[in-house]
Amino acid sequence: MKTKLMACGTAAVIASMMMASTVMAEDFKVGICNYVDDASLNQIVENIQKRLEEIGEEKGVNFEISYDNCNADANVMDQIITDFQADGVDLMVGVATPVAMRMQAATEGTDTPVVFSAVSDPVGTGLVESNEAPGANLTGTSDYLDTVSIMSLIFAQNPEAEKIGLLYDIGQDSSTTAIESAKAYLEENNIEYVERTGTTTDEVQLAAQALVADGVDAVFTPTDNTIMTAELSIYETFVEAGIPHYTGADSFALNGAFVGYGVDYANLGVETAEMIADILMNDADPAVTPVKTFDNGTATVNTETCEGLGLDLVTVKAAFEPLCTQVNEIVTAESFGDLEN
Repeated sequence: MKTKLMACGTAAVIASMMMASTVMAEDFKVGICNYVDDASLNQIVENIQKRLEEIGEEKGVNFEISYDNCNADANVMDQIITDFQADGVDLMVGVATPVAMRMQAATEGTDTPVVFSAVSDPVGTGLVESNEAPGANLTGTSDYLDTVSIMSLIFAQNPEAEKIGLLYDIGQDSSTTAIESAKAYLEENNIEYVERTGTTTDEVQLAAQALVADGVDAVFTPTDNTIMTAELSIYETFVEAGIPHYTGADSFALNGAFVGYGVDYANLGVETAEMIADILMNDADPAVTPVKTFDNGTATVNTETCEGLGLDLVTVKAAFEPLCTQVNEIVTAESFGDLEN
């Protein structure tokens, strides 16, 4: 009888250990660092967290998420990444190019996978060898911008435009390729352009005022986080001057720009979460997991700004529709959540 009880006790201990091992195997620590607080990047983070929670419930696993925002401060970014490493996260997520690049450097030579999101040019910035085969411990989702398509929207709405303003932060890697593409397009079509840059909201406000003084017919901004952060403080400057601002994301239009054209950032977050789960749950290798890019066919028009510019919404949509997968409407707000309230 005593032997039987001991056997039962041993079996119970073994079963308990097996259960504990199973639980540990189903717990994943994920560290997410956001570059800056803006509507597009926040939308990505919110949808990563939401989708991972859904996957966790569906598959019976737990994603323990540590989230922080470095607010474009390189020293804070480094500290966040160091903290993730000290906490032993199973995977890091870098939202926007600067964070992804720092995570790449910090995890070089380690087994820690990195998934990036909202990186406009993964190859050009040296994050991956190619979008098809990244070649190292990181992969992710790209918000690559089709600049020529935005130029087409500008001239579809105003075929007589003669001078285009280029507004961006010269230090933003996400703007480099898009601005060069815009210049090439404008030069090829013998259209004058003026460049104005800013690295802070105050500088962006001055740049916007300078573009008004320059007499530009329209302004183009790519997926630039600095300008995105400043949009709420500059859109009225352009509206009052009758200058439409064409931008690389719907979040700009949310914050007052005339048009945002590009990827669906909510979907970008969802797809990023799917990649995270595949790497952690199915041992997918980032080195051979292709970077995911998206159809850039959606234009979002701010109807209040459209009216403020003295433009007819029906006419604008008719001009845009042949060039887009769809044309959406939006009103000015600080965040997408404000539209739901």
